[in-house]
Amino acid sequence: MSENLLDETDKRILSALQRNGRLQNVDLAKAVGLSPSPCLRRVKRLEDGGFIERYGALLDRTKLGFGITAFLSIEIERNRKAETELLRDQLRALPQVVACHIITGDADFFLEIVARDLAGYSAFVLDVLNKLPGIKSIRSSISLEAVKANAPLPLGSDKRTSR
Repeated sequence: MSENLLDETDKRILSALQRNGRLQNVDLAKAVGLSPSPCLRRVKRLEDGGFIERYGALLDRTKLGFGITAFLSIEIERNRKAETELLRDQLRALPQVVACHIITGDADFFLEIVARDLAGYSAFVLDVLNKLPGIKSIRSSISLEAVKANAPLPLGSDKRTSR
């Protein structure tokens, strides 16, 4: 199923589930104007089509002891496919890396890292990242405040505006 096959009801379902993935089917159906059976069929179709990858909980990083969020730009020595794939796999395996993107511009990778404190972050960069093969340079910025994070995708059917 492609994005073009999503109707407004599908988008309302996805928007509602983005805001609250624990909605019971009866409540979801009521929220999007369907009866429970057709709503459940649509959710199953959206899951099978890959529009819903998984369900999860958003955790409070600070309450769980992760006081540092940092963003790192990594430039690699050579941009060969084999080295890039190896580094990609190694970065995926690091639990401190909560997001990783291959990007255009001056850097090759852009990472979001969490750490308990500055000492933990420093140890991660010096003892783990700096030892990965093929890294030419690392530039980092530490987040002072998350102004907006984990926001729902703008699917177009949600009439509320962002502030």
